[in-house]
Amino acid sequence: METYRVLPAPVHLGDETAAASAWRVRIRVDDRPGTLARIAIRLADLECNILGLSVLPVPGGVLDEIVLRPATGLPKQLLVDAIRDEGCECSAVVDADLAELVDPATATLTAVKRAVEDPSGLEEVLRGVLAADVVTKVPSIEANPARTEGGHRAVFPAGDGTAFVARRRWSPFVELELSRAIALTGLMAAVRDNVTGPIVLDRPDGAAIVLRKGVPGDAEAVSALHQRCSMTTLFHRYHTGMRTVPRRWLHRLLMPPRGISLLAVCGRDVIGLGQLIPSADGGAAEVSLLVEDSWQRQGIGTALLTRLAVLAMAKGERELAAVCLPGDDSLYRTATRVGLRPERVTGDSATLRFALPDPRV
Repeated sequence: METYRVLPAPVHLGDETAAASAWRVRIRVDDRPGTLARIAIRLADLECNILGLSVLPVPGGVLDEIVLRPATGLPKQLLVDAIRDEGCECSAVVDADLAELVDPATATLTAVKRAVEDPSGLEEVLRGVLAADVVTKVPSIEANPARTEGGHRAVFPAGDGTAFVARRRWSPFVELELSRAIALTGLMAAVRDNVTGPIVLDRPDGAAIVLRKGVPGDAEAVSALHQRCSMTTLFHRYHTGMRTVPRRWLHRLLMPPRGISLLAVCGRDVIGLGQLIPSADGGAAEVSLLVEDSWQRQGIGTALLTRLAVLAMAKGERELAAVCLPGDDSLYRTATRVGLRPERVTGDSATLRFALPDPRV
């Protein structure tokens, strides 16, 4: 009967000649009691001092990342062989920086602080969070997220038409590491878009116009907005003849069920009102706009719809819908300026749909 020797998987040993004060060792183990203890005993036998330990869940087991101070003159291959003798798989032994020896939560929070203080340095922050060899920023069209290179390459959208591409030669990225990077880039997108706070429009005429969420205290100002609007403007918004908005509608306009009201405010006056109402069945979220007559064709509707699209994407929406009167193409033109590529629903000329950009691209 013939027997075959199974060759061990290749191990990245870094620079064998470097006199590093610490090594980073990645060991894949079965998640069974006593395994880590046996590895610790083996390391003690080799006169290695364990300085830090992180446990990364992976399919079928765990990945233990150990930072240790090796015995003087210890070959990396001898360490790898000792770990394999315990039935574990050592995937990498590389030089480590003792400055990295902080707990993962502290390291992540420190990285977030650096990224918020200097968003232009996000590439370097991501490199540290991922312990990557290099992180580069490229146009999204060039990112090619499907090319993973066996787990040694990962892509993270930056949300502005670009993406970060991370590479690491010494060990594949694991899901927990990727999740940290995704959370960091998502946080930076939220900081950039300021999805929870007001924004001030940058207007050439210098008028101070603020976009912010509506609150119950805005009822009188929203009522006054409707009184200043013409019947034609109100008809285009509500599709029914009315001169003023009924008082009982005000709370629903400002606090729509499951939705958001967005106000355009100049001084004490509300000059525009937008709404975003998610569908109860998971379909397209409904949007609507109302802009005071004297402020129309000044970019207020465009600004409101742009902001509503940002808020919708932050809530995970993928498509917006709006109901328009036949022959009224004002919202169609507004959506086109925003870049939403509106389409009329087949068989229903009154409904427009806008596909939102995919945040993963």
